This record gives sequence, C-alpha cells and structure tokens, in this order.
Amino acid sequence: MDQRAVVTERLVRGAARYLASMGAGVVTEFRLTTGRRLDLMALLPDGRLWAIEVKSCADDFRSDAKWPEYREWCDALWFCVDVDFPQDMIPEGVGLMVADAFDAHVAREAPEHSLHASRRKAVTLKFALCAARRLQGMDS
Repeated sequence: MDQRAVVTERLVRGAARYLASMGAGVVTEFRLTTGRRLDLMALLPDGRLWAIEVKSCADDFRSDAKWPEYREWCDALWFCVDVDFPQDMIPEGVGLMVADAFDAHVAREAPEHSLHASRRKAVTLKFALCAARRLQGMDS
C-alpha cells in the first residue's frame, strides 16, 4: 500500500470514530448517483447529511477538482486532513476536521446549506440501502 493510501486509511478511521462518537452513522466510499465517490458520508441523528473528503497531502488536494460537486448532495461539506497538512490550502466555505487514526476534531465548522426535501429523502435512502447491503456482505 502506498503512503497516500496509508494516510487516507488512518484519517478515514479517525474521522469515522469522531462521527460515531456524535451518534452519526458513517458509510465510507459512498457512491453518489452521479457516479462520484465520497470518502465518507455521515447521517447525523437529526437527519443531516455530511460529506467528508479526506486529503492525504497537499498534492492530493491540488489534484482534486471534483469536490465542489459534492455540495449539492449534503447539508455540510467537510475536508479531513492530518495535523501536518497546510490547512490554509482548504478554502473558506467548507468545514475542516483534523484527524489521526483514533479521533478527529473540528478546526473550522462547515457552513450548513439544507438539502431540498426530495434530495434528502433520496440520499438518505441510498445511504440506508448501502449500509444494509454492506452489513449483508452484498456490497457492489
């Protein structure tokens, strides 16, 4: 496994543990209906949907031009990075989590932008079906 993948795996684990401590359900590598894949999608206890993109290094962030598309599929968009990541690279208007393999903390809150009710229902249903299929070992 290359170094970027190792860092990504560690950050995904820490962010997922943090979100779970908030009572959220988390699905990793969540595929949107557009075909794009989020690193993490979280369903919070109040029904909000958070999209979290993990960036293993500055080059990983610079090479990703697709992340603005994720806004229309969530109530809040976040980046998750490690402590050594140059945080000033992360643009305003998105949240920022800093993680390690065990936990994460919020460095900057994500602005909320509520999904339309029909989009919320569709994404929540897709989230539930994805989670159930993974539990059943039928993940595709």
